Amino acid sequence: MGGIMKITFIRPGIGDRRASDAMEPLVFAILAGLTPADVELELYDERLESIPFDLDTDAVAMTVETHTARRAYQLATRFRAREIKVIMGGFHPTFLPVEALQYADSVVMGDAEGIWPTVVADLERRRLKPLYRSNTLPSLEHTAFDRRIFAGKRYAALGLVQTGRGCRYACDFCSIHAVYGSSLRRRPLAEVVAELERIERGIIFFVDDNLFVDRDQARALFEAITPLRLRWACQTSIDIADDPGLLRLMARSGCINALIGFESLDERNLQQMKKRWNLRHGDYDTAIEKFRDHGIMLYATFVFGYDADTPDAFDITVDFALRSKFCLANFNPLTPTPGAPLYDRLQREGRLRYPRWWIDPAYRYGEAAFHPRGMSAEELTEGCFRARRRFNGWPSIARRALDIRGNCRNPRNLGAYIVSNAVSRREIHRKQGMPLGEPEPLPGERAPA
Repeated sequence: MGGIMKITFIRPGIGDRRASDAMEPLVFAILAGLTPADVELELYDERLESIPFDLDTDAVAMTVETHTARRAYQLATRFRAREIKVIMGGFHPTFLPVEALQYADSVVMGDAEGIWPTVVADLERRRLKPLYRSNTLPSLEHTAFDRRIFAGKRYAALGLVQTGRGCRYACDFCSIHAVYGSSLRRRPLAEVVAELERIERGIIFFVDDNLFVDRDQARALFEAITPLRLRWACQTSIDIADDPGLLRLMARSGCINALIGFESLDERNLQQMKKRWNLRHGDYDTAIEKFRDHGIMLYATFVFGYDADTPDAFDITVDFALRSKFCLANFNPLTPTPGAPLYDRLQREGRLRYPRWWIDPAYRYGEAAFHPRGMSAEELTEGCFRARRRFNGWPSIARRALDIRGNCRNPRNLGAYIVSNAVSRREIHRKQGMPLGEPEPLPGERAPA
């Protein structure tokens, strides 16, 4: 390679379609911070813009999620036809490196810290290896997030910040524990605070899988950021509500919204998904009231398709969500993803409708990928979409907006509520039934008739 080496980062979409809820792909800020200064970098995010196939670049590096795998493989095939090297990373290639290497020149398994500088050096020497994987989980100390890579991109007005990785729970449907095990790594608090002081965004979103992995660390974080007068949101487990002092500090430090995985109202389902701890400290209604007492809006997520679910579960759950006046709620068909215990179990039981739904051209977004026990796959698909439409209907949005304890407690809550509900309503109708990827077949795949 002559002259300055250039690497193009690509964040594939589900297909070549724009989205209104795209957030900054933080992984590329990490990669940019790990890349030597003499390497030229650029970023294309297919959720915001079309990917040009005439790129003048030495390599393309993609982060691949399971929902974007087919599209990533299509993009990779085009670039490799032009003899441009393709490097893939992310959870999906980490779990299925053999599959990913059918379409990529190199796969990075696990976290990029400790590996990416070696990948870049090997690329420059034309000695790129098929597989890179660190033998240890890298420290998060001195992680550099170079956000200049996002300049000029129209992402949601959220500043994404990560304080740590890993979750202390191992839910049946989740693949996080398969990657990180019981490791709960944290960034030094001083580095997080320094980063927050530099970010120029209206609302901060802590992207940690669970911000409440440790009570003392959560308290230290909330105390440290209180003087910054931030407005922030996070993902957390419901058991944080069992600590009144911590919840009070959480609100005082600027939390306006918390995403909580309620998952199911049926205790049998919670038992099956290994999340019965959701009820360890009391019932849902009591926990919800504690959040609302402090003016913290809730984004609730639910999954359907575990063995105790019947077609009645959808309306019962939406009724609960409306009564709880959630700011947002997601009603998802249980989706078996590689790496999660759920996928292995359903595969053993012969219940997968699409064994590799992520690259199956017949699969559609929002569709049930397996056969549930208490209803048909078609009932699962339709029930989830019906629940989403009902909760995100204009009458529901208007009624929930009048919640003076949460959603319209103050102008900042109401503003965030209105914007997030408008975006959510638009996106659920846009994505439902969407094919994954574009019509073009993958190599070796028969073209559609």
